[in-house]
Amino acid sequence: MKQRWFLYVLVMSLLVLGPAVAQAESDAVLVLQVEGVINPFTSRYLERGLRLAEEQGAQALIVTLDTPGGLESSMREMVQMLLQAPLPTIVYVTPGGARATSAGLFVLLAADVAAMSPATHMGAAHPVPLGTELSEVMEQKVVSDAAALVRSVAESRGRNADWAEKAVRENLSITASEALDLGVVDLMANDLSDLLRQLDGREVSGTRLAMVGVLPQVHEMNILERFFQVITEPNIAYLLLSLGTLLLLAELANPGLSIAGAGCLVAYVIAFVGLGSLPVNWAAIALLGLSVAFFLVGLLTDTEAVVSIAGLVPFVLGSLLLFSPFSATSPSAPAARVSPWLIGIMALSIAAFSVWVLRAILIASRQGPQAGAQRLIGMQGVALTQLNPTGQVVVDLQEWSAIAVDEEIAAGESVLITGVSGVRLHVKRIISQ
Repeated sequence: MKQRWFLYVLVMSLLVLGPAVAQAESDAVLVLQVEGVINPFTSRYLERGLRLAEEQGAQALIVTLDTPGGLESSMREMVQMLLQAPLPTIVYVTPGGARATSAGLFVLLAADVAAMSPATHMGAAHPVPLGTELSEVMEQKVVSDAAALVRSVAESRGRNADWAEKAVRENLSITASEALDLGVVDLMANDLSDLLRQLDGREVSGTRLAMVGVLPQVHEMNILERFFQVITEPNIAYLLLSLGTLLLLAELANPGLSIAGAGCLVAYVIAFVGLGSLPVNWAAIALLGLSVAFFLVGLLTDTEAVVSIAGLVPFVLGSLLLFSPFSATSPSAPAARVSPWLIGIMALSIAAFSVWVLRAILIASRQGPQAGAQRLIGMQGVALTQLNPTGQVVVDLQEWSAIAVDEEIAAGESVLITGVSGVRLHVKRIISQ
């Protein structure tokens, strides 16, 4: 009898709790957090989030957004994914002070529900030529293409397509409250909890959302995606580029593959990966390259002071113009700039390094033949590395940078010091008798 009662209670419990468990699973809401420049990794993040939400049977996907814009190709991929999403999607511009400009405008309008926090803004998606005039035909083509896309996206979601088109053609921006009044967005929520409360009972794409008691599941970016987001921040990309230059000068001041040389290579590679998602002025890159050439001439000759000061001019100009293209950028491209404080710090750092090298040269030149590098003239040493023509030698138990004045010298060969230029020895091979 007791067994029958136990089976009866078990069956009734399954009948009652089973649908509740299934309902709880379907009530899941997945949250993605998109911050910074929109790039291929952002697009991949959204794709993975949509796939995960579908696999978990989530009733909706929420994307919190704060972006100045990004790559047009990535933006179009994200728009297409949102328009074709297998479940309701909500893009929410948050927290206060966040923005959805340039590419962010397109992404926001592509969601089933567009929401914003107070003190946020959106818009500003007009391609602006900087430093030169864009041909009328080309400008009209770029603007018309972007305007047609944003209008079609807004119309497909039943939003104010006229304003969306003006945001591209006239570079308009509006606040969250203005966007709500104009019918550009659907909701204005103070935070995520307020957003869920307002979404409860709302019918989206044929699905009635049930948000009461829902605990959002935040699905964060993986390490690679986070790393890419960090390096596409304009100040970080510029800092890596400047550090690469400083490490290059350090390597060339004391040649031979060292930590400085390896660090220079890594910094330059990562910097250019980050610059690939930003509107870069390649003339500014050329100016930065010219400044490096000046610094190198100063290091390898006796004109360190004059050439280094001259090199700072193209360095500062290139830094200021780095994210100011001379041609019109895509409407999805972010408005990027480098902090003047960071430019000043890096310029002073390079100047300080040049002064340090110059000081070493002056000390060596003022000391008599029995002190400093001059005392080594006429002495013999051994090549630590191949000199072709530069490398490292050991003289009087000390390691020095050296240059072969006549012909290539192999590692291990004996050398004679014939002169000094700056902090570098001039050597020639000692021919065995």
